[in-house]
Amino acid sequence: MQKKLFKSTSIFSAMTFISRILGLLRDMVVAHLFGATGMTDAFYVAFKIPNFMRRLFAEGAFSQAFVPVLAEYKQQRSYRELQQFIDYTAGTLGTILLFLTLIGVLAAPLFIMLFSPGFPQYSSRFSLASEMLRITFPYILFISLTAFAGGVLNTHNRFAVPAFTPVFLNLALIAAAIFLAPYFQYPVQALAWGVFIGGLIQLLFQYPFLKHINLVPRFKWRWRDPGVQRVLKLMLPAIFGVSIVQIGLLIDTMFASFLPQGSISWLYNSERLMMFPLGVFGVAIATVILPHLAKRFAEQSEHEYSATMNWAIQSILLIGVPAAIGLIMLSGPLLTSLFNYGEFNQYDVLMSQRSLVAYAVGVPFMMLVKVLASGFYARQNIKTPVKIATFALIVNIAFNFILITPLQHAGLALASALAALINSGLLIILLIKYKILKLKKGWGLFLLRCMIANILMVILIMWLRAPLSTWFAWHWLPRFVHLFIIIIVSTVFYLIVLRILGLRFLERSK
Repeated sequence: MQKKLFKSTSIFSAMTFISRILGLLRDMVVAHLFGATGMTDAFYVAFKIPNFMRRLFAEGAFSQAFVPVLAEYKQQRSYRELQQFIDYTAGTLGTILLFLTLIGVLAAPLFIMLFSPGFPQYSSRFSLASEMLRITFPYILFISLTAFAGGVLNTHNRFAVPAFTPVFLNLALIAAAIFLAPYFQYPVQALAWGVFIGGLIQLLFQYPFLKHINLVPRFKWRWRDPGVQRVLKLMLPAIFGVSIVQIGLLIDTMFASFLPQGSISWLYNSERLMMFPLGVFGVAIATVILPHLAKRFAEQSEHEYSATMNWAIQSILLIGVPAAIGLIMLSGPLLTSLFNYGEFNQYDVLMSQRSLVAYAVGVPFMMLVKVLASGFYARQNIKTPVKIATFALIVNIAFNFILITPLQHAGLALASALAALINSGLLIILLIKYKILKLKKGWGLFLLRCMIANILMVILIMWLRAPLSTWFAWHWLPRFVHLFIIIIVSTVFYLIVLRILGLRFLERSK
């Protein structure tokens, strides 16, 4: 079981890694050409609103509600019933999304007022953000249908295609920034069209792979279908519960709109780096185990269910903790190497560093939330994680009010990290209480090995890294060479220490 999960996770992570690298390249291009200005802030708001809804409806609530029901149909129903369920779900989802998209395009200024209340009304920043939101809002339609197709493919163990698909969004944004920007009055408007084009290409890319497994959806509206009703019933509470991290990040943007210009861009750049390990590993593990857990639940195999959860949690800790340490200790070198060119100056690096360090504290917990919530969603239990998410969101907002004055934008990032800590802690407590998760023997020794390996890695990084002033003085080549050496050497060292301490990755649950 562990080998199969590890193989699927590795494939998903590899494809996601390619996408995230291109995502970093995209952010480097945007930072170099546009810097951290009020106009850039306007684009990030116009992009974040549909992107937030995508994570809320598509990759979040819908996927968590759709995949367990789809896995059950695949396991227990005929091919004809499976195809009908896909057709009816696609038709119902597509109609709802089309209606939502029309509302978003027509009411763009209202959305900007709601999600960025600090933007002065009738200002150029407000008007530009509203105009760009009208262009980017259809992205929610394209990407939600893309996530629907990805759910079908993942349930049939085709993990590589959905993981690779975001590459096209990054390529579209890079091309728009370089080639389209000169043709606009406000060059940053080109990025909005890059979002639109990238979303459409991602959707079209899924078609041949769905055709290969003979499950291309024929869009049919039938919201009263029992299967569709089950998805909708599970989806409504999950809209809030599964996307607590994204809601917290959006709340950060709302608060940041009241801070000095550039704050939203600083938060965005640090958030992107924080999301790198979350997307490559956290989302990958959660995505791979969800259909596996749903299948085990349908088979009533509680032992395998718990074993899968143990494997996923330990995998997250093995990756998430050193990733957080790396982001904290290398925050300055990372931001300098990636963004300190053109319009993005040293002051922007120092400001972004503050929020990156704060976000990094919550990386392991944000990754754990993805996995632990899947333990409930696979059992079609939405209410429990929703209650926990509600409490965590309230805590997040409270910390925002407390920390924004002394720490400015970094306080908002720290509030999200603390909310993720509380969210993951309560999830694991209830998983154990309800006997969904039974911790296997050897957890104490596992944690001790991880602690020793991480402490030794910290010492190594402290010895290898140079002062930030040195990184500012270097050109791009020595920056990247030095950063690459530190990351590779510290990663290999960490793995060797774990091996010496006796940890065998694929044998932990034996």
